[in-house]
Amino acid sequence: MEKLKSAISQTLILSISQSNPRTLPNTCSSLHDFFNQMPQFHQMIEDLAHTNTSLFLKNEKSALEFKRKGNNCFSNGDSSNDLRFYTQALRVAPRDVDAMGKNLVATLYVNRAAVLQKMGLFLESLRDCNRAIAICRSYSKAWYRRGKANTSMGNYADAVCDLKVSLCMERSISGKRQIEGELKLILGQNSREDFTPDVIKCNETDIHDQLQEIQLQCVETETKGRGMVSLTDIPQATLLHAEEPYAAIVSKNCRESHCHFCFKELPADIVPCPLCSMALYCSQLCQIHARGQDQHFDTNNHDIGFDLSSDLENYVASVTKAIVDGVNIKQNAEHKHECGVNWPSALPAEIVLAGRVIVKSIEQNRHLGESSTIVNLELCHNYLQLDPEAKLELHISSIVLLKCLHHYYGSDIPLNGDTISQCILLLSQIKVNSMAIVLMRSADSIGPPSSAGNHTTSTVEQVRVGQAIYLAGSLYNHSCKPNIHTYFLSRTLHMRAIDFVAAGHPLELSYGPQVGQWSCNQRQSSLKEQYAFVCSCTGCSQLNLSDLVINSFRCLNRNCSGVVLDSSVASYEQHKVNPFSCGLPLQVGRLEHDDIKRAASFLCEEETGSTHRIEPGFCMSCGAFRDVEASNAAVKEAEICIERLESLLDSGELLTTTLSNALKSLDLLKSALHPYNKRVAEAEDCLAQAFCLIGEQQRSRDHCQASIKILEKLYGDDHIVIGNEMVKLASIQLSLGEQDVEESRNRINMIFSQHYGSHVDANHRFLKRVV
Repeated sequence: MEKLKSAISQTLILSISQSNPRTLPNTCSSLHDFFNQMPQFHQMIEDLAHTNTSLFLKNEKSALEFKRKGNNCFSNGDSSNDLRFYTQALRVAPRDVDAMGKNLVATLYVNRAAVLQKMGLFLESLRDCNRAIAICRSYSKAWYRRGKANTSMGNYADAVCDLKVSLCMERSISGKRQIEGELKLILGQNSREDFTPDVIKCNETDIHDQLQEIQLQCVETETKGRGMVSLTDIPQATLLHAEEPYAAIVSKNCRESHCHFCFKELPADIVPCPLCSMALYCSQLCQIHARGQDQHFDTNNHDIGFDLSSDLENYVASVTKAIVDGVNIKQNAEHKHECGVNWPSALPAEIVLAGRVIVKSIEQNRHLGESSTIVNLELCHNYLQLDPEAKLELHISSIVLLKCLHHYYGSDIPLNGDTISQCILLLSQIKVNSMAIVLMRSADSIGPPSSAGNHTTSTVEQVRVGQAIYLAGSLYNHSCKPNIHTYFLSRTLHMRAIDFVAAGHPLELSYGPQVGQWSCNQRQSSLKEQYAFVCSCTGCSQLNLSDLVINSFRCLNRNCSGVVLDSSVASYEQHKVNPFSCGLPLQVGRLEHDDIKRAASFLCEEETGSTHRIEPGFCMSCGAFRDVEASNAAVKEAEICIERLESLLDSGELLTTTLSNALKSLDLLKSALHPYNKRVAEAEDCLAQAFCLIGEQQRSRDHCQASIKILEKLYGDDHIVIGNEMVKLASIQLSLGEQDVEESRNRINMIFSQHYGSHVDANHRFLKRVV
């Protein structure tokens, strides 16, 4: 890309920098004509869009080599590596290759099923057996492994049938003896074959809350354009919106760890794309959702080749029918045009997402018999606000993307100025309107054994696993103090009211930093850079305690609880106060008003409306001066010890001196920073984890509680951040056997129910243990 950019003439670059939506077709056409004269441009498209240069094609030789390594590890009892090698082999194995008389992919699934069985992952082993049977119904070893998995899960009746089918198909004498031995073992332990199975089922669907019948309306405002309001009052915790994405893409950093369709964490029995080695899925359902039903599961359409009793024939038919029915679903085929080429991996995720939007539009138009044009999502864009460099990059990216799609779709993707300009505006819309799909992930920090057993602290983190366009969801406006909360179950967007919302009041979500997460100046800079607007929500236009204290210093007067601001924070708070002639805005709640009065009493004096009370370095309650630059240097030096301790937490090896130095650094932070400064909360949290790791649970609890008290001031008592921190506290209290854990449990339930409804994070281990 950089070579292309450097070759463009300055005259054309100037024209592009001055372009607007009306003149875009001309600049796009000029740049496209320029690139068409460059051999290196055509070579780049060849490398990106042609399968003969792909890095993700199937390769029989590589698959057999990975299979050999997996076999060696399995023989040596190396379970972690044999699973990895078999999975790698499945990723690159062509689906139509036979090895030693059996389909290579089916053989690899059976081999991996044996590893999973050995690891105690019986359900995963069963699923791999089903995948092998879907490819080769007469595969004796697949039925045998299926029988072993069913036995381990207590499904004895199915296990007996599986083994009997395997026995009928097995040709070798030694193999028959092995199967007969397994049958005798099962039948010998149980007096009859009609056992009651203890079936462990995998339910891939979520139980959704009932959407409330709420009348929503899209309205236009001068400051924020289109937005959503409710025509009726909305009670707190009401689920008011659920939506599937128009198009979605997995984040690049999650390609090896999360399903490329549903975005859930990949299980041990990963399912690769049947035609390329890049895409990975958590199940065959997701694989076919993404790739399309071009892999035919025709196990019912050919003879099995063996004589079976009528009972076993019916059993085989029922098993294989369940496999076929499980994958016979309507397809989106969002990965099909990307399969086996390099550009989806090489281009940024936003560009690939735009490609999926365009392809969906093409497929819909084909279905309707209409001519193909790039879809107009009817969403706002920020092209006019972009700087010249960004405009140039959008021009280049759009031309490259359309060239790659043209290679797959031909005349459905016309390459002209109009089409390229539409693609640029689409990318600009995606930049403003796409949402990050964020899923919660729990992790356990486990300390050394003691008389009380292992000490475990549960932690929760948010992981950005994907990016998507939600057409209705994009109509909701932003606020740094939102009243609705978004969360994702798989790729489905849910919106829930986290406060009571009166009729006619805007429904606003957070698609960026919130009050309590960053200071006002940080939020403003981030939102302007990413979305090209100046935020004027209540959190950014009205005084609030969080913005005053989150990065502030404490007063040198130890008896004063006032805040001392640096110059960058002070200037933003001056802008908030200046429009008002009588102190605080009326919208500030009474409780927060009292907190602000203690931290910045000068602002609350009725006769004060001027900004001279907000001066960098001066306490906003007593006027005492603090050398902010010197204090900031001391804080940065103290934070080095905290960061060093934090880096050791992952390794589990804490040095006594490191912990001791971190405690001294915490004291230094407390002496320089305001008691509600977020950096103090983060240091307390780090020490809580460290003490948990070495088994000092009481000290861990104390630091955890100290961190929560600060965060409550920054976020409020019922924010989801507090719920996540309460999970840590409750797990510590559990290990100490404290009665206060019940109060913590109730609070966790209340907060998570408010944000997730009946989905009190059902996928998280911490709720099963702590709640």
